[in-house]
Formats: sequence, C-alpha cells, structure tokens
Amino acid sequence: MNQSFDPEQNYEQSRKAIGYVGRKEATQADYDRIGFMSGLEVHQQLLTARKLFCRCPAGKFNSHDDFDAEIVRHMRPTLSELGEYDGTALMEFKTRKNIIYRIKNETACTYDVDDTPPFPIDPVALNIALEVSVLNKMNIVGEVHITRKQYLDGSIPGGFQRTAIIGVGGKIQLKNKTINLIQLSIEEDSSREISDVGHLRIYKTDRLGMPLIETVTHPEFINPDEVKEAADYIRFLNRSTGKVRTGIGSTRADVNVSCRGGTRVEIKGVAHTKWMPELTHNECFRQWALVHIIKLLKEKAGDEKKWKMNSVKINPEEFNFSYEPLQDAKKNKQEIIAIHLPGFRGILSHFTQPKQMFADEISTRLKVIACIEKPNIIHSEDLVKHISDKESENISKLLSCKKEDAWIVLWGPIEDIPTAIETVEERCRMAFNCIPNETRKALTDGGTTIFERVLPGADRMYPDTDSAPIPLKNEHIEAIRKQIPIDIFDRIQQLKAWNIPQGNYTYILKKNLVPLIEKINDELKISPRFTGTFLGHAMKFVENNFDTTDDFSYERIYDLFKFLKERKMDLNIARKMLIEYYQHPKLDFDSVLTYIKFKPVSPKEIKEKIPFLKEKFKQIKFSKKPEVDGKWIMGQVSSIALGNMNLAELKSEVT
Repeated sequence: MNQSFDPEQNYEQSRKAIGYVGRKEATQADYDRIGFMSGLEVHQQLLTARKLFCRCPAGKFNSHDDFDAEIVRHMRPTLSELGEYDGTALMEFKTRKNIIYRIKNETACTYDVDDTPPFPIDPVALNIALEVSVLNKMNIVGEVHITRKQYLDGSIPGGFQRTAIIGVGGKIQLKNKTINLIQLSIEEDSSREISDVGHLRIYKTDRLGMPLIETVTHPEFINPDEVKEAADYIRFLNRSTGKVRTGIGSTRADVNVSCRGGTRVEIKGVAHTKWMPELTHNECFRQWALVHIIKLLKEKAGDEKKWKMNSVKINPEEFNFSYEPLQDAKKNKQEIIAIHLPGFRGILSHFTQPKQMFADEISTRLKVIACIEKPNIIHSEDLVKHISDKESENISKLLSCKKEDAWIVLWGPIEDIPTAIETVEERCRMAFNCIPNETRKALTDGGTTIFERVLPGADRMYPDTDSAPIPLKNEHIEAIRKQIPIDIFDRIQQLKAWNIPQGNYTYILKKNLVPLIEKINDELKISPRFTGTFLGHAMKFVENNFDTTDDFSYERIYDLFKFLKERKMDLNIARKMLIEYYQHPKLDFDSVLTYIKFKPVSPKEIKEKIPFLKEKFKQIKFSKKPEVDGKWIMGQVSSIALGNMNLAELKSEVT
C-alpha cells in the first residue's frame, strides 16, 4: 500500500470538499445549500408531589452510593405481533449488558421495577399537561389512552415507558415565523445513568416514573438559531404555568436533524438550549459529509454487494507494538485483529465533525455495541501515528492491501471479537448507501456528538392493557382554558411595552418572573423597567456568584422593595442589600442594612457636602476634562447617598 498518503491533508481536503464552515461563519445560504432541517421533542418534568403511576414521592433525589438494594436485569428481544424484531432491541441484545438498578426504598417501589401494575394516572400531572396543551393552542383528545412505548436501553426496568397523547396540532409563534406542533404527551421519566463501562450499565431509580410532558414540533426549523429559539419558547411557556420543575435535568430536549440526502438523526437529552445551535450545525454537516462519502465509495470501491472485507488474527509476538493499549491487550491475552477494507483509502480520515473523522464512527460503535472501551482501534489513516511505519507496512502486507485500500486493527476480549468484526463490517457497508438512523449523544464540548444506539422504529408503541381510558369532559377543559397564563409571545410584547432592555428577556422568562414584575408594579407602583432590569442584572449576577439556601424565593424581591418603599428609602440600595440577603434569607431587612453598614443621612446633609468637595477637587485636579470633577464628587458621596436619596437627583446637584 502506498505509504505516502497524508491523512491530515486528506482530513483538511475532505472538510473543504463538503464546504464545511464554522457555526459563527455560517449563513442561511450555507444551510440552504446542505438542506438543513430540524425538529424538537422537548421533555419537561412536572411539579407534582408523587410519581405518575405510583405513590412514590417525585423530586426526591439521592446520591449514587445511597441505595438499599440492587436489581439485575437483562434485555432480550421478542417478536412483535407482526413477527418482527425491533432494530434497537437487536442492537442492545448484541451488547450482552448486565443492567443494574440501585433502589432506594424511599423513592422507588415494586411498580418502578415492573413487579406490580400501575396505579391510576396522577390527576395533578394530567391537569398540568392539559393546561400546557391548551396554552399551545392544541386540540385536546376526547379520551386519554395509556400506551406502552418500547424503551430498550435499559433505563426503564420493564423495557417500556407508559405514555399518553393529550393534545394534537397547535402552534407556537417565534420572532419571524409560526412553528406547527405535532402533539403533546404525558409520560414517565426514565432512570438516571450512573455508569456504562464494558458489559455493565448501572442506573439509579429516584427519577424513574416522575411525570413529564413531551412537546413535539414539526421539522420546520431551517437554521440552528430557530431550533434554540423554539426550545427556549417551549421551555418558557411551560414555566409560565408555575407548575413545572426547574433546575438541571428538569428540561431536556431530543433534537432531530437531517440534511438533503440524509436521514433523521436524534441528538438525545440535550440539557442546555445554548448547546443546540452548535450541535445541530455540526450534525447536519456530519450527515452532509457522509453523503459525500457515499459518492466517493461508489467511485473507489464499486458495488457494495460485491465488496468484501476480510480479517486476520495478529500474533502480537510477531509485532513489536510500542502503543500502550496494544501492549495491554497482549498482556491481558486479548485478541488483536487486523481488518482489510478494500477501496477505503481516504475514507477513514474523511472529515465528519470538528476533531472527528469517519474512523470515529466505527470506534464509537465498537464501544457501544461490542462493549470494547476506547481506545479500541488504530488504522492506516491515524492523524497521530501509534505504530512505526515498518509495522504499518507489515500489516498492509499481511492483509494484501492495495493502493486504494485501508486497514483497521482492533483488540478486545476474545468473546467480544465476533461482535466487533460484525460491527465494523456493518458500519462500513452502511457507508456505501445510507446515513444510519441513530440516536446520538452530545459530548461535553457542547458541539459534537457520538453514536448512542440505533433509532427505534415507528411501531414501538402499543396499548397498555393495565390502564383504562380516561374520558375528558368539555367543562373540565373549558375551566382550565379560563385560568391559563398569557402566551409567551404576548409576554415578550409586554416586556417591550415596559421598555425593559431586551438582554433581560431570557432570564425573566426562564425564571417566570413576569407575574412578579406585574405584582410589584400594581401594588408597589414601582416601574416595570426598574424591576425588570433589577432582576435581569442584579438578581442574575447574585445567582451566578453567590450561594443561597432553600429559604430564598423570588417573591422575597417584592418584600425587599416593599420594605424600602415603606421606609421611603432609595430603591438603588436594593442591589447592595440583595447580595447579603440572598446568602442569608432568614435575616430581617434591618439586619441586612446593619451588615452592609448603612447609615441614614438626610438628602440635605448630603447636598451640603457638595460645595466643599468642589473646592477640594480644584486643589487636586489632574485633568482638564469638564466632566471629571462631577465623577470624582459622585464617587465621594454616592456610597453615603445610596439608599438615602436618588442618585440621579444627586448627580443633577453635582453637575
């Protein structure tokens, strides 16, 4: 095989060949060129006292090592009523995983581990789901039918999730377009993964069974910014009810992405909307790169049906491998296999995502399906050489590689090697003619993804024979309709009318603080612009920089402003008081003033200091700029004036 091939150069050339541009440089023309298309499935935990189908408490979490028992399960595929196996089930079966569930008696019961039938659905959760459906302008179903949705990654012990459609249709209004919704469902949450190494996956069940709603949009987003805007909108709308959970993990979205010639790929469980633009951008270009690879393989390797790879077992005694993982494989008596990939030169190092190439598609599947932990391969197009040129030539000779061929060397436990070889061949054959339907997981870099599992089929749902249909009366729906909050689009218009700076909108809507601004305006007669800016700047800063206790709530801002109004104190001191009060919310406000060393001084006394300070400044003046003296004087008296008089009024006196 020709050793002059430069993998790094090939990586860069393939990146340019597909026209990849970074997220910040991309324009709508770039997304139109590759046919960007995306849709959302936004999951939101509901604020209920108990789980959806049992009496266990919801929202009570425990640490990884705090459990009373462990249960071991193995997932096995079964034939459907049509006599077919689900692709995801077959993939999971190949992994031969032992699934362990850590059970805490306080937060789980026999229903959670699929040993007893479900209780009737929690009526509080159902009402919240109905309220959000009405908010989304959906058509409400006449009867709620509980169904089972196959959940085959092991995160639900029974292998299925109970779910029910509540509303269909509906729409949300973004800044420049209307997005149509498919449906809103209510369902139970899955277990939280603790670890997934080799053939052992461990979950804990404190979150299992908590009620969720899932809002599904049509795939109508034509650029990454629209994806984030819609995800934020749905999140803000859900929170506007005041009946959903907030905090890390309470809102998660599955983002569906495709490109022209690609297929639907689901990026699973995205916890931060700020990650979505980069993730969807790179996923669409990843598929665009795979479309390009299809064309290259047809030119270089010919007909996929005639293509054949072969593998050879390597005797480690015949190779002087210095690469540590290969040395460990030899020491642990693992098998080392060399695989010949005819016509694949230039494919393994073909760009797919930033810092990833096609070989990473294979390596990650080996980790997930064959359960061989990374690093698990070296190949003929590694950007960083792990073996010598001589060893590379020997592998090529062993496999009888030609100029246009490539090779992979993998290693692992003997019992995992057949699955590993099969996985490599399966992924390489897919590269000839399709973009795999799959679920992918976002990496911690916030912009790229890796393979997680095969995407479940559309026929994964079937009726739950343990749950009776629930009829919904029109009077009940109408009663809910009368008490729903204002639409988020109207909330945004309200913030604009109040002249609150736009940079504060996201924080205010995320925290559902519009009702608080209204209350302060109506009852304390404090301008919404002041309150909105205070919340979006001062409150946000304090939250990001100081710790608090469960005793603090945003309603305390109303109490703080009321205290200052009653004392006839200037409201600007609230910013300084908030830092102390946020950290110690059990303090009364007089004590907070003592902590910040506030001293009451009359406006007259403050103003009387100005002439003296002006004369003093003339003696130390160091600049000819006219505004310098005013700034210096304000610096001398503002700390005394804070809380005692309006700073704008003081400034007018100084100037």
